Amino acid sequence: MASSEGANKPEQINLANLSLEQLVQIKQEFEQEISGIQESLQTLYNCKAKYASSKEALESFQPEWNDRQVLVPLTSSMYVPGRIKDMDNFVIDVGTGYYVEKNLEGSKDYFKRRVEFVQEQIEKIEKIQIQKSRFLNAVIGVIELKQLAAVKQMQQQQQSA
Repeated sequence: MASSEGANKPEQINLANLSLEQLVQIKQEFEQEISGIQESLQTLYNCKAKYASSKEALESFQPEWNDRQVLVPLTSSMYVPGRIKDMDNFVIDVGTGYYVEKNLEGSKDYFKRRVEFVQEQIEKIEKIQIQKSRFLNAVIGVIELKQLAAVKQMQQQQQSA
């Protein structure tokens, strides 16, 4: 059982023992990972905004809007006139081509839960991003120390020559 516990431990590497080339490669890998994380976060922020916008739209519905004329989007830039006939039945796109019919309160609850879920994912990924940024900063610090040491060594060699 002790061997499985040891296998789950992350391997620790002393950055000072790595060559400058290895450190630069690690730095590049962390920069790529952080860039991917930032793209993922931006996607999640956009998704959260869509869900929040849908929930906000549902919050604005008024019972007296029954039979009210509205513009129904056919594309992002083309609309047709329509009328609200049923204020308590909404069709919600739940992804991958599936739609669910819900009443007003059920629809609000759905979007509330989606916003909360996406926010939880954002928080998890932000923690990972912070950790990766700390690692990157540590690598950059060691690179700078090694470069400084190399410059000092070259200066000493030039002075002794």
